[in-house]
Amino acid sequence: MGKKKKQGQKQAAMPKNETTELLTLKDQLGGDVLAKLKAAKQSLVAEVQAQEEERQARLVFERKQKEKNMSFEELLNNYGDQGSKF
Repeated sequence: MGKKKKQGQKQAAMPKNETTELLTLKDQLGGDVLAKLKAAKQSLVAEVQAQEEERQARLVFERKQKEKNMSFEELLNNYGDQGSKF
């Protein structure tokens, strides 16, 4: 008995002789959809930036409040040797 040759299981998705043009996602989407996506991206970036600014402001406020509520001993331990002596 002779062995049968296996036929290539992998078949090319596109024929080699035919030239096909690949479309990008930008080409496939309509102009209005692309504009909406860009607008959504800008709004998300602005929202993230606003949240970061709010977080920074909150940290500064909390640091000032913590320093404001420190006892004399804590202030002396933190800043005792930094001042000028008369």
